[in-house]
Amino acid sequence: MVKAGIIGATGYAGAELVRILLGHKDVEIRWYGSRSYIDEKYAKVYGNMFQLVEDCCLDDNLEALAKQVDVVFTATPQGFLAGALTEGILQNAKVVDLSADFRLKDVGVYESWYKIQHKSPQFLEEAVYGLCEVNREKVKGARLVANPGCYTTCSILTAYPLVKEGLIDPNTLIVDAKSGTSGAGRGAKLPNLFCEVNENIKAYGVASHRHTPEIEEQLGYAAGQQVAINFTPHLVPMNRGILATEYASLRKVEQGDGSLAFPTEEQVRAVYGKYYGGEYFIRLLEPGVCPETKWVEGSNFVDIGFQIDQRTGRIIMMGAIDNLVKGAAGQAVQNMNLLFGLPENEGLQLVPMFP
Repeated sequence: MVKAGIIGATGYAGAELVRILLGHKDVEIRWYGSRSYIDEKYAKVYGNMFQLVEDCCLDDNLEALAKQVDVVFTATPQGFLAGALTEGILQNAKVVDLSADFRLKDVGVYESWYKIQHKSPQFLEEAVYGLCEVNREKVKGARLVANPGCYTTCSILTAYPLVKEGLIDPNTLIVDAKSGTSGAGRGAKLPNLFCEVNENIKAYGVASHRHTPEIEEQLGYAAGQQVAINFTPHLVPMNRGILATEYASLRKVEQGDGSLAFPTEEQVRAVYGKYYGGEYFIRLLEPGVCPETKWVEGSNFVDIGFQIDQRTGRIIMMGAIDNLVKGAAGQAVQNMNLLFGLPENEGLQLVPMFP
């Protein structure tokens, strides 16, 4: 059995980790860390865990708690792990971090976008960006995994094959994404009150959202060049889910007769199949079918669809995920499975909930 500990267990992502790991046959949760609820019963914080979890919450002393487990999940605010991580911790346990502390390789970019000082940049080089479908082999040998953000997971996976194969100009990419309110966390915030969110939709972080450099960095690796995109997130009145609608200019490719033309639907579908055909968690939808967040709710699936606009020479790519599962806890468990040589979908064969 893999012994696991969760710091930040009482946030939404942490609670989703608990829900998933309780159903994982190869994992035992040894402790539930929470600075806000020390010594309180976990089931008192989350009533859905009544008679399922009898433990009380512990503090967030990572140094001490890491000695009791094989893997630590840190579902914590930005800056926590960077301020607490040591070589001793990594020698005792593998770490899967759900914050942004180790996602970006350039410490200056991190500090510029997150407005905090990075306190352990010495670990940035070895941290593996845990987008499993892209970095699977690197994850397997890691000590420290930087679990991708929710918007970034959806945005990157939706466009990645076309960027990698050069079918689109990545610098023309526009990502228009909508998220449910759980993406903002469990803390009390005025903009997330029911009366503020209900019957409303709003853009935020326009041209300034901190997931932007993460998307650019990863798509830049795929493109083999620096990439600059437009990313605009929106808040919509639902609990879970992200829908990313992405627009980019197509590049002409050689056809069977030697001429150059925009790729056909069949050619684009073949490229997606090349990268995702064997992926359990990525579902390429039938032609003409657009993803819906309801089709992935409560699951670790990514649903992808696309439509070519031959008139404008652009393609519209669409992706949908559950922001708390594939966008956070589910992907963290997927990374854990890779770290310990377990089947990648173990504990994650979650059928989407409907309605």
